Amino acid sequence: MTRTRVLIAGAAGRDFHNFNLVYRGREEYEVVVFTATQIPNIDGRVYPPELAGELYPAGIPIAPESELEELIDKHDVDEVVFAYSDVTHEHVMHIASRALAAGAAFRLLSPRETMLTSEKPVVAVCAVRTGSGKSQTTRHIAGLLRESGKRVAVLRHPMPYGDLAAQAVQRFERYEDLDAADATIEEREEYEPHIAEGNLVFAGIDYAAILDGAEQEADVILWDGGNNDTPFIKPNVHVVVVDPHRAGHELRYHPGETNLRMAGVCVVSKIDSAPQEGVDAVLDSIRANNPGARIVLAASPFVVEGDAAEIAGKRVLAIEDGPTLTHGEMTYGAAVLAAKANGAAELIDPREAAVGSIAQTFEDYPNVGALLPAMGYGRRQMEDLKATIEASGAELVLIGTPIDLRKLIPFDVPALRVTYRLQEVGEPTLAEILEEHGLIGDPASPAGGASRPAEPASGPASRP
Repeated sequence: MTRTRVLIAGAAGRDFHNFNLVYRGREEYEVVVFTATQIPNIDGRVYPPELAGELYPAGIPIAPESELEELIDKHDVDEVVFAYSDVTHEHVMHIASRALAAGAAFRLLSPRETMLTSEKPVVAVCAVRTGSGKSQTTRHIAGLLRESGKRVAVLRHPMPYGDLAAQAVQRFERYEDLDAADATIEEREEYEPHIAEGNLVFAGIDYAAILDGAEQEADVILWDGGNNDTPFIKPNVHVVVVDPHRAGHELRYHPGETNLRMAGVCVVSKIDSAPQEGVDAVLDSIRANNPGARIVLAASPFVVEGDAAEIAGKRVLAIEDGPTLTHGEMTYGAAVLAAKANGAAELIDPREAAVGSIAQTFEDYPNVGALLPAMGYGRRQMEDLKATIEASGAELVLIGTPIDLRKLIPFDVPALRVTYRLQEVGEPTLAEILEEHGLIGDPASPAGGASRPAEPASGPASRP
């Protein structure tokens, strides 16, 4: 039998999931190489044989996406499968054009092919862009479910940047679990807030095994999406967060537009800080492209933890969530808003003080501007971040990241933390929608019933 030779273009997450569900164990396909981009230091590894399966006794190599054409030629690739998120439609087609010109076909796998089915009801929280407000929305929904007496397991989109075999199935219940896993800043930003609120968190690589484990401990599965990716688990309620600060992006980025069109519920976030024309534009976009979606309006007020009066008159370094600033393309967040609202004398531009991998981040993402992305994909990058903070000349640091960086990176500059929360405005509310689906409220109500009817997942994406 002639096997179709496949290259999966990814960024250490969706690519591995697609392989596990669609290609692993199928003799008609041979995945000859993964490529990697977006995240530093994730190429040069091997997808290990214990995860790849018996057809791959040596595992599968992971190479830089920059070598795409050479890899297609070297491995005689028949088909390139695109498998990462939060990129423009134009970017996707540039990769397609490179693949086609090099002699390979180009493919996108559908959400239906790559969603597992669960025995428990599932709420999925996704977005049209990184930094839209997924995390605060997920925590709000988790709180509603817990208050209704439900045991909640949060399944987080993968971030396997370390030992892949060791990260196949991860379970986080306590802060010590994060230390044991040597979690990066990016992982901690997603997991710590859930742990602090009493949510059990699962993540890793093998989501069939992850889902099996979560189902043993939970009444409801809560999918916490990454970037603007589509869910890995078929939802009963599919919530998609839309950002009016970036109106129009919901139709220009992959696979955020897919999420917009699939959504049962669209949450328009940040209406307290976004221009009214931005709010109106995304509302028009939702109604035009997904007229059946329920629309929830929400503000995202920030809270300064400590004495906000300390900000006035200071030269302030604002630190914001890394991915939101880099491939999410936001130019401000909670820290910047807090600095301006509380009379900071100056927002420091840290680019001249940046060292090592942080300097490289500014070079790779020149539109970041006068604030510091909290990059920390490994211990060395955390050290570069600390050195950049201390060399910035700031009188005060405002930490706008989902975790308190001072717990991981002790630095010698006074600091205050700034956080967001979700505040719903008007009706319907998320609680009302969850109650309609039997997920909260009357325990006799049936749990389930998709917010948008969908065909069952089929083929390798379904579990027996």
